[in-house]
Amino acid sequence: MIAMKRTVFLLLVLILSACAAQSTLEPTPTASAPFVIKQEENPYAPKTEDVSLKQDGVILTSVNLSERYDLTPLRAELHVLGSMPSVCSELRIKVNPPDNKYQISIEIYSIADIKLKCENVFQQFETTILLGAYSAGQYTIWVNDSFVGSIASY
Repeated sequence: MIAMKRTVFLLLVLILSACAAQSTLEPTPTASAPFVIKQEENPYAPKTEDVSLKQDGVILTSVNLSERYDLTPLRAELHVLGSMPSVCSELRIKVNPPDNKYQISIEIYSIADIKLKCENVFQQFETTILLGAYSAGQYTIWVNDSFVGSIASY
């Protein structure tokens, strides 16, 4: 009789425990991919008509990264000093969106119309370009595959 009560009790416990809520594993939070919140105006951005022009390099003398505290949200500014291969060259600065490693790659180069006869006299340039606002994270800035600095976005 006692053995039968134990058996019934154990069966009842097993049945009730099967109805109890099962704990589920919560997924671990993953970092979202970095993205541009606001892209700034870039007067040196590549244009569609550039495909018919010759692309040349530039000589970069100085590349400096600074933060603009007077802007909300805080943004970085890139100051570039250099020279292009001829007086007919036009400056192009392509700011690529950040990759999954939080790296912002910037390409600086020049273009020229090969039909124009220009003297190969170096043309100096100095410009400042404001980078956009980015999603939260620590970003590194690379110009023509060279590390320039890092910025934090909150």
